[in-house]
Amino acid sequence: MKWSELFTSSIGKKWVMALTGIFLILFLIVHVSLNATIWANDGGKMFEAGAHFMGSNVVPRILEVGLMLGILLHIVQGIMLEIQNRSKRKKGYAVSMGNKGSKWYSRSMGLLGTIILLFLIMHFIHFWIPNRSNQGWLLGPEISLYEKMKEVFQVNWVVVLYVLGCISLAWHLLHGFQSAFRTIGVSNKKYLGLLNAVGIGFSIIVPLAFALMPVSFYLGWIE
Repeated sequence: MKWSELFTSSIGKKWVMALTGIFLILFLIVHVSLNATIWANDGGKMFEAGAHFMGSNVVPRILEVGLMLGILLHIVQGIMLEIQNRSKRKKGYAVSMGNKGSKWYSRSMGLLGTIILLFLIMHFIHFWIPNRSNQGWLLGPEISLYEKMKEVFQVNWVVVLYVLGCISLAWHLLHGFQSAFRTIGVSNKKYLGLLNAVGIGFSIIVPLAFALMPVSFYLGWIE
């Protein structure tokens, strides 16, 4: 496959979606692990130490650029695949097969992805942009992200929107996790069974942990 076909052919788009998806899954593991330190209930000391390390060192900041490119590529290729799939459906079966053909969340990746995109925009506005703006976009002083979280998550409708974003992420991952590994060639039934189990667990635990974070601040479970 030529490099140009990664962005033009149907197979190439799926490969880009798979590789960027796996990269974003790895990011979610790091992100949820760091954010989970808020439950140490130590006034944010552990969380701020981790956030400072990620925001003040060159390597994580370089990886951050890769993360942004990965998110952008994942979104663009996802949109292109959704348009392509919709055009095929118009020429396909006259009667919808519903869940007999595939699960609803598998057929709704475009919708779920759009909700997650809106959630990401809100998340960037609340946290990433203020922090990077304060740093001058380089390695300057950071804002207290822990205090920012306490402030943002006192607004009930914001908490509701974050929880809805996490629910959409769970459904998106439920299909995307195993689909990404299938695309890159995992086909052994033994590994697929294990992969499916891990994917279901990941799709539940990680979004649930993220959803509980704003709820914990709002309900006063942590200070």
